[in-house]
Amino acid sequence: MLEEIKRLFGELSGGSRQPGHFDDNDYRLAAAALLVHEATLDGELSAAARGKLRSLLMTQFSLTDALADELIEAAIAADREAVDFYHFTSLLMRTLNEEGRARIIEMLWEVAYVNGRVSEFEDNMVWRVADLLAISPHERIALRQRVAARQPGGSAP
Repeated sequence: MLEEIKRLFGELSGGSRQPGHFDDNDYRLAAAALLVHEATLDGELSAAARGKLRSLLMTQFSLTDALADELIEAAIAADREAVDFYHFTSLLMRTLNEEGRARIIEMLWEVAYVNGRVSEFEDNMVWRVADLLAISPHERIALRQRVAARQPGGSAP
């Protein structure tokens, strides 16, 4: 508890947080690991998926190109070591409010739509993560429809 308070004050004052250092308790790493998992459900991380990840992470977390690449590499390693989603989602539950957690689900949909369609495995993963993040089925579906409407051809599923 004391360490968490020290870390918080260090971050607020710009002190102890080293830019580009993504440790196991960094919610950005947890979010990125979930995004990497979604992006690699059908195999390797494609160039299109990596580009989408990079763009999302840079925008969402105000990262430079180099820091986004570092976060993606750290997320790939974290995802490889993970046995389930709970480690990531429990950290996100402790760190983010409902709006922030909903944004993670929206980002997952954006990654799922990289190839133009969502597979049943991608849909299932978003459903499970949304459930763990206490995002209602109604909101999960609304977020999917919002992302789908932004796709080329723009029709909701």
